[in-house]
Amino acid sequence: MRFMPRLLRTALRTGTLVLEGPNGRTWQFGDGTGEEIRLKVTDPGLDWRIGLDPELAGPEAIMDGSLAIEKGDIRSLMMLFMQNRDGFDSAPVQRLRDRLASVLRRAMQFNPARRARRNAAHHYDLGNEFYRLWLDADMQYSCAYFERGDETLEEAQLAKKRHIAAKLRLEPGQRVLDIGCGWGGMALYLAQVADVEVTGITLAGEQLRFAERRAEEAGLSDRVKFRLADYREVEERFDRVVSIGMAEHVGLPHLPTYFRTVHDRLTPDGVALIHLIGLSGPPSHTGPFLRKYIFPGGYCPSLSETSAAVEQGGVWPLDCEVLRLHYAETLVAWQERFHAVRDRVEAEYGANFRRMWEMYLAGCEGTFRHGPHCVFQLQLGRKRDAVPLTRDYLGQEKAVLERRERLAGISPSGPERLRPQPAKHDDEERRHA
Repeated sequence: MRFMPRLLRTALRTGTLVLEGPNGRTWQFGDGTGEEIRLKVTDPGLDWRIGLDPELAGPEAIMDGSLAIEKGDIRSLMMLFMQNRDGFDSAPVQRLRDRLASVLRRAMQFNPARRARRNAAHHYDLGNEFYRLWLDADMQYSCAYFERGDETLEEAQLAKKRHIAAKLRLEPGQRVLDIGCGWGGMALYLAQVADVEVTGITLAGEQLRFAERRAEEAGLSDRVKFRLADYREVEERFDRVVSIGMAEHVGLPHLPTYFRTVHDRLTPDGVALIHLIGLSGPPSHTGPFLRKYIFPGGYCPSLSETSAAVEQGGVWPLDCEVLRLHYAETLVAWQERFHAVRDRVEAEYGANFRRMWEMYLAGCEGTFRHGPHCVFQLQLGRKRDAVPLTRDYLGQEKAVLERRERLAGISPSGPERLRPQPAKHDDEERRHA
């Protein structure tokens, strides 16, 4: 073996990694600190594949078992690699791959409506039961909000919905568009606690059917409607627009169109809240593993790219909040739940699939802890005075929402059956908050 030892010797500056080759020879890399991780190469051909494309060949080898983890686990391995990310990125073959990906990234992120539907189906049409195994009861598949730091996943996901709803400053009877509504949890929450009418759109048929059934069972079908539609196909205007974890699927070439759509769908006094994964550093590209196996066509834009697209979209940036480690903590909770059902996942989908998802979840945690990824919450409007001048209103809004949650029986302790509740006028409730 030539390429793997050379790469690991150059890249691994901290930690301890032991590599065993097909013939039994071993190498040790790192500075000897931390938990020892031991890998065994079972396929001699892996050496040259790693030499050509380490960022893709490595994960594929773990998936198919040609690179077996003899000591440690996938999460500890991903954390080790992410802690040494700069060393791997500086390897000559990786620098060449990165330059090529940067040149081609716009083509790889070109997502017209038909391609966007295929990309959504690739990830979200795996089956609702798969996601129900390890997500929270409300099926929130996005960054939770840890106000104290010791919340359960259910508490943090409810806090995320409340935080977003507070920023929207909803009034009874308003019309809300939910772009990328997922399994409907946010739309149902808004209809329940704010007495608004919500239209949710998704490109995943499995999600659509699940969300429609939830609305019917909750008795909210008169106030919450779901459609199978691309964001570019919506023509009505709405008082509020919310979009959680959707902008990452748009693709860089389409970001200005996305924000122009947000502008055009808003009424003159409207407010939008866009919650998306982004980069704290300069523009980059989506890694080949995520692009091929997890999110084809996806890209997490940098703040500079996002700001430029907002400018081109013609909307006012009213506020921007950066959630830094919240997603890392969310991913820890997801991994714990996934680990508890890993045997069921493997029995249903196979060992390769199970290892692929373990790498995806652990790798994402690593990049939020040690890489450039974070979450942006962009509050946007068509007018500069669409919300109060300071953030002081958020506490009052949250107090109103929490009271309504209690009246509606909404609890983070488990799956609740949403019940329609008559809402007081917002001004009256805020006086009592």
